Amino acid sequence: MNPAIYPLTLFYDASCPLCAAEMHNLMLRNTAGHLAFVDVSAPEVPSHIDGVSREAMMTEIHARQADGEWVRGVDVFRLAYQAAGLPQVSKVLSWPLLAPMADALYPWVARNRQHMPQVLSGLLFGRALRRAAAQVQARQCAAGACSATPNTSSEQAS
Repeated sequence: MNPAIYPLTLFYDASCPLCAAEMHNLMLRNTAGHLAFVDVSAPEVPSHIDGVSREAMMTEIHARQADGEWVRGVDVFRLAYQAAGLPQVSKVLSWPLLAPMADALYPWVARNRQHMPQVLSGLLFGRALRRAAAQVQARQCAAGACSATPNTSSEQAS
């Protein structure tokens, strides 16, 4: 992992079911600690962070690299999935034909995310959340701290 980029701090809207499901998936997979998460919908988040407004962060996802550089939009997801041990997702989002489409489509998705049915979160992230939760449980069991069932609160949406 590039020390200029990671740890990468993701600024996301947890009041959005789609965003919350995706971040929960990333949180479960963040075993190496390369990602940090800030819910910008929380009232205690300041109106500006290092020159970027909370309003801008609520409009589209932002991330701050370890070197202080800001990244936004689909580039955030490319970096986050790489850090979360899903380099194949990062690569797909970077394919020459798909990258321009993802970059063009993301602003529309970001603008309309609150109006998307919660079922969409389940379709997009339900399986990934179940898999990530099972991996977390397996790691806990290997460490001698098993729980009865994996906890995937976003799974209720699926």
